[in-house]
Amino acid sequence: MRLDKRTAVIFNIQRFSVFDGPGVRTAVFLKGCNLRCLWCHNPESYERRPQLAYDRQKCIGCGSCIQSCPGHCLVPDPEAGLLYRREGCLDCGRCAGGCYARALSRIGHEMTVDELMEDILEDMPYYRESGGGVTFSGGECMLQPDFLEEALERLKEEGIHTAVDTAGNVPYESFERILPYTDLFLYDVKAFHEDVHRELTGASNRRIKENLLRLAGTGKEIKIRIPVIEELNAGELPFIRDFLWENGIRDVELLGYHRMGVGKAELLLEPLAQKAFREVDGESLKKYQHMFG
Repeated sequence: MRLDKRTAVIFNIQRFSVFDGPGVRTAVFLKGCNLRCLWCHNPESYERRPQLAYDRQKCIGCGSCIQSCPGHCLVPDPEAGLLYRREGCLDCGRCAGGCYARALSRIGHEMTVDELMEDILEDMPYYRESGGGVTFSGGECMLQPDFLEEALERLKEEGIHTAVDTAGNVPYESFERILPYTDLFLYDVKAFHEDVHRELTGASNRRIKENLLRLAGTGKEIKIRIPVIEELNAGELPFIRDFLWENGIRDVELLGYHRMGVGKAELLLEPLAQKAFREVDGESLKKYQHMFG
């Protein structure tokens, strides 16, 4: 798979979203992420390239996918149903296209900015009536700054409100490129202490915090979003609050953990183990939200 700068792999375009910024929105999810959060809700977004998902319960055992694969990377297995040999895969998607039962699916497809704009502009009346717009998410959408910058610029030319959902673990130069075309940043904060952040995500949060403070200094609108997984980061919340308050950042939304990502990880043909944690109920989330005023 070869992508030019104006092409990205997108694994979902969610229309009529009301949780990713003001008004009715289209949320565009780009594949690829440089964090490995233990609770990830979108584990299918880790790799930038398209991937295969397999639902054995739907499989009728016809073998069409195996016959359709030019790389001979699918093998029948009595226990798993299918075994996948990544080294032979051409990322062509023919196997999924040949699955009559739709047990095999391809997660992610390449899109140009032109193709994305054509798709987005169909919903222009909803943006105008509701004050909505388009939100880019992932994965980490800012790992593809060339595509993102051009798409945001094109959206602003059309007068569409734009938002970027990011974990901030990218060079600050990537923020500078999109600042003129981004109305709102949805900035994910997962932990305050660096050792805790490394344990939970596999990466330092030093750059994440530095980028947040620099971004706050630009005057851009920022909404902090904190996933709450009680066993993992509930003890970090007071420290996150103090850090944000001390730096004049007050708009905070808490997001309760759910187990949807566990099921997604199980469907991927490339092994990806993900532990399930206790889901956060509404009352507990209110208690934590009260901490932030």
